[in-house]
Amino acid sequence: MSARVRWAWLSAITVVVLAGAIGYGVWSFVQYQQRQNSPVSVAVSSKNLNPSAPHIAFRNTAAGDGYGHVATVPLASPRGARTVTSTVCDRVYAAGGTLSCLSTNPGIVTTFEAEVYASDGKALRSWPLPGIPSRTRVSPDGTLVASTAFVTGHAYAPASFATVTVINKISGGGYGNLEDFTLIVGGRKIAPVDRNVWGVTFAPDDRTFYATAASGDRTWLVRGDLKKRTLTSIHETAECPSLSPDGTRIAYKKNITPGPVPHWNIAVLDLSTGKETVLAESRSVDDQVEWLDNDTLLYGLPRASAVGDDDVWSIKAAAGAAPQMFIEHAWSPSVVH
Repeated sequence: MSARVRWAWLSAITVVVLAGAIGYGVWSFVQYQQRQNSPVSVAVSSKNLNPSAPHIAFRNTAAGDGYGHVATVPLASPRGARTVTSTVCDRVYAAGGTLSCLSTNPGIVTTFEAEVYASDGKALRSWPLPGIPSRTRVSPDGTLVASTAFVTGHAYAPASFATVTVINKISGGGYGNLEDFTLIVGGRKIAPVDRNVWGVTFAPDDRTFYATAASGDRTWLVRGDLKKRTLTSIHETAECPSLSPDGTRIAYKKNITPGPVPHWNIAVLDLSTGKETVLAESRSVDDQVEWLDNDTLLYGLPRASAVGDDDVWSIKAAAGAAPQMFIEHAWSPSVVH
């Protein structure tokens, strides 16, 4: 391929990515304005929640002037009145006294950003995202933040997206793009040119995490080692993992429908036995689930009747369990103890 042809391809890809970012920014801004200007549809508390008390942090999707803002409810009363903050995020996660917020900044050129806050709301660090915000997680001790952004596409459908996932330190610096880590599948190092990595979940120690690695139409649950800079496969067909609080199981979404339109069921893998249990939620769950406790999972689902509105559902991590509504008009939950 000549230099001229390579530059032509690069220019074309740049135009596509830029057009996608602008289009997403415009859509996001219009949706935000419409729902911001609607009447408030949930009970909002006038008191600030004590950040040291057990609670659930999430993105408020209820109509009204708090739409898109970070909100909290007491862990003991998830259906009660919510406290709505001034922080606006597309995706949010909190742990260890640190809150990660991925956001869109609409404009002539739409930009995307990751911002990190302390539990008292003080801004700690920020960095630009290369594309549309998708996933974020914070390590249990609050010192590491993972962020995933779409650089092409906007959904995890086969062969239609590319991601960039990085892990940064709150104190500064980080580990860079996880695609640069060594990928080991079946005991062999592989270097696919179309590799994607996304959906980090952290273990309690200071070096281990889990994530999804993909090449072509295959996905693997991988164990990451920050010090060795490796990603080692431990299970196939698993996306957006979430490690249980006791570290014994991993929940993830599992595509059970081959073809261009995926259908994701929730599955749980026992790390000691390798047994996988597919849960009874029949709707497609395109989310990174969160553990409420060692027995129950939380996840977001969009409302079919309202664009831009979502609900958080719960389900026991056992075969045959039925899903239940957990928090209405909410998205991207994290359980903070």
